[in-house]
Amino acid sequence: MLRNFSTAQCEVNGVTIHCRHGGTGPPLLLLHGFPQTHLIWHKIADRLAEHYTLVMPDLRGYGDSSKPPGETDHANYSKRIMAQDMVELMAALGHRQFRLCAHDRGARVAHRLALDHPQAVRKLMLIDIAPTLTMYDATDKAFATLYYHWFMLIQPAPLPETLIGNSARFFLEFTLGGWGSHGTDFIDADAMAEYRRCFCNPAAIHAACEDYRASAGIDLEHDRSPKKIACPLHLVWGKHGVVGRLFEPLANWQEKCHAPVSGSAFAAGHFIPEQSPELLLAEMLDFFSQPDSD
Repeated sequence: MLRNFSTAQCEVNGVTIHCRHGGTGPPLLLLHGFPQTHLIWHKIADRLAEHYTLVMPDLRGYGDSSKPPGETDHANYSKRIMAQDMVELMAALGHRQFRLCAHDRGARVAHRLALDHPQAVRKLMLIDIAPTLTMYDATDKAFATLYYHWFMLIQPAPLPETLIGNSARFFLEFTLGGWGSHGTDFIDADAMAEYRRCFCNPAAIHAACEDYRASAGIDLEHDRSPKKIACPLHLVWGKHGVVGRLFEPLANWQEKCHAPVSGSAFAAGHFIPEQSPELLLAEMLDFFSQPDSD
């Protein structure tokens, strides 16, 4: 999978970030989410690479990137630090400015990246998230039930690490199937095998918990800043997912942006890059091809 792309291990920001890269045209950074890896883009990467130079990393703590132990305040898994990883990665590959599309946890990193490094991001596309602070502030029984993992994974170590580790494959596949809304048939067998390889080990499980612990703590402190996204923002979300059912993505994100926000709801669950690749590809090509604003 992704055989047409080069592989790199880049030392940035004190960690090693594994990535695939290649293509022709302006740089486009693609970020995955939990509990997956850069392989989420495999159904559309070859065609995107006809128009853009793609960079597809594994986030800190995921895939074949470094998985450092969490710090006491979880700051080394804050979205600010993870965004810095990505800015340094792009610079190491020769890209000081770029377009950015991200899903799930990667979209939370992308949100922070656009705030902390506005000069780097020309356009931003976020897939199936509402702002972290908005989601926590709106927590009720429905949200806590559907997104139980937000509250399970933030518990002190080693409780969630131990519970997940005892049945890691079951937890992974239950998560992918439940959020996908229709089982896991949308995931290719080779991709599923890779997700199992990368997730089902103690270091990866701990790193994922640290990602969520940071989001429930230090990330919220950062998100209370009045800074807003300055670049054009386009949203895609699944009608059948939690974001589409419980939140108002366009309104929620408009509060976080200076410029008008655009968006589309797909007849899909959460894992849009693999559930609705053709629709997503068309949406990406349309949005990223529009002239940049001055």
